[in-house]
Amino acid sequence: MTDISSILQGGYHHPTIREWQSERVLRKSSLMYPIFVSDVPDAEEEISTLPGQKRWGVNTLPKLLSPLVKKGLKSVIIFGVPVKTPKDATGSIADDPNGPVIQTVKLIRHEYPDLFVACDVCLCEYTDHGHCGWLNQDGTLDNIASVKRLAEVAINYAKAGAHCVAPSDMMDGRIKAIKESLIREGLSNKVTLMSYSAKFASAFYGPFRDAANSAPTFGNRKCYQLPPNSRGLARRAIIRDLGEGADIIMVKPGLPYLDILRDAKELSPNVPIAVYQVSGEFAMIYRAAEAGVFDLKVAVLESANLILTYYTPQLLDWLEN
Repeated sequence: MTDISSILQGGYHHPTIREWQSERVLRKSSLMYPIFVSDVPDAEEEISTLPGQKRWGVNTLPKLLSPLVKKGLKSVIIFGVPVKTPKDATGSIADDPNGPVIQTVKLIRHEYPDLFVACDVCLCEYTDHGHCGWLNQDGTLDNIASVKRLAEVAINYAKAGAHCVAPSDMMDGRIKAIKESLIREGLSNKVTLMSYSAKFASAFYGPFRDAANSAPTFGNRKCYQLPPNSRGLARRAIIRDLGEGADIIMVKPGLPYLDILRDAKELSPNVPIAVYQVSGEFAMIYRAAEAGVFDLKVAVLESANLILTYYTPQLLDWLEN
């Protein structure tokens, strides 16, 4: 097998990601829009905890995407939300060829060929227990089985046409497993691997779990997401994921962890750094502006070079290029 350290082309195979390799100010190409896609084809469902955001069906997605692409949208990240399809203990519907993620990837690649498509890779939306991997009989995580399954899901998204796979599960070793799978399948120079490396167990995720219908049915995710303020663990995770073949390093959430964002740039100066302005940050800024605490546009531009943000539609209007 080709050595992981020799694989660079996965990090610049698409025009949008080539722009992310440059040091620059915030531009439209810096924005990645998170989109929730339901398994109900004609869905257009408001998400009460995420003002202005909806769960979309494959048939209704063009209504969302067409005007945004005309305004300069360059990239999206897809989250599948099963509503009618039964979930199970192993998340078997995550990469269903007829499921929302793979169908959305195919739609976007056909209708919007220049749009960079990333897929979140996790199992929490698809398991009946709501955890991000497979479980042992005692309810603890089976890391080895989970990583194997996550790599399968990532490969199937890549084969469907995803430009980027982004594992958010926080299982140990999943970056290496996915990278090696991409190499075996001849996809490592065609698919970007973006790692949620410094992902903290945060109260700011509440609205997302409502949007994705992914809250755990028991316990919590503190045994695999990083403890809040664990700077040392975050640095170790960033270094590990770089060594395992990550093309992009992500920090999540953003505002509470600007110090980690600075650390990420220091530890990995040669790859793009992404920051996810998570659902709680989005809702906090939105409600504060609604209450007159500050101007929404000013606050978003200040807090917001790859940024995953639900404010992408507004930023496309506010940014000049």
